[in-house]
Amino acid sequence: MMITRHATALLFTLTALLLASVQAHADQKDFGEYTVLWSVFPSTFLAPEVAKANDLQRGNGIGVVNIAIMREAENGQLKPVNGQVEGSVSNDIQQTTFLGFRRIKEGDAVYFIAQYQYQSGGMMTFNVTAQPAGSEDDLPVRFTHTLFQD
Repeated sequence: MMITRHATALLFTLTALLLASVQAHADQKDFGEYTVLWSVFPSTFLAPEVAKANDLQRGNGIGVVNIAIMREAENGQLKPVNGQVEGSVSNDIQQTTFLGFRRIKEGDAVYFIAQYQYQSGGMMTFNVTAQPAGSEDDLPVRFTHTLFQD
């Protein structure tokens, strides 16, 4: 069964928004007119079709970090903006891995996805820098999260 790009984006967004789960995590940091949002969840939260359509690997010990750069519109609503995201993740014994973020643009939605390996119950520290398109400002965020395998 073929899934349309719009349906894939919708499925990915819905999967990423499983924030009621104990393991999922979402947060944000404001930078004036820009806001950086992030969520972290196990790759097993992704439906197999969504993972395949977005070339993401599913499996125990594989986490997903999802970053979005938003800008406040004149009406006060946040709108996604293009840009660049880079960063790294460190485990509790300071082993650091570069995060290879990929930009995914579906309709008006723009988000940046990276995958990383984790040990169940290990605290991971993320250091991420987002740069909105057309801006020279770096928007740094640092956050921690712990995932558990199914």
